[in-house]
Amino acid sequence: MRPTFASPRVVTQQVSIHWLRHTTLTWVERNFGCAIAQAYAGHADGNSEAGTTARYVRAKLSEIAAALAALTGEPHPMQ
Repeated sequence: MRPTFASPRVVTQQVSIHWLRHTTLTWVERNFGCAIAQAYAGHADGNSEAGTTARYVRAKLSEIAAALAALTGEPHPMQ
């Protein structure tokens, strides 16, 4: 079902909330690493599908803030 507010380009490119989340998390992982992407996604408890290694890596809140600042191009209060 096509939302009435969607632009034709969004429909043509098949952009969805899931696609935006996937794209954003991929960018965070490529630029800041797996632990930060995990925390950014809310999977920081170590029980995600990332495997056993993920239980041993943790992102600091300041690292997650840095990723958000880099993604948005805006300063973050924690930096």
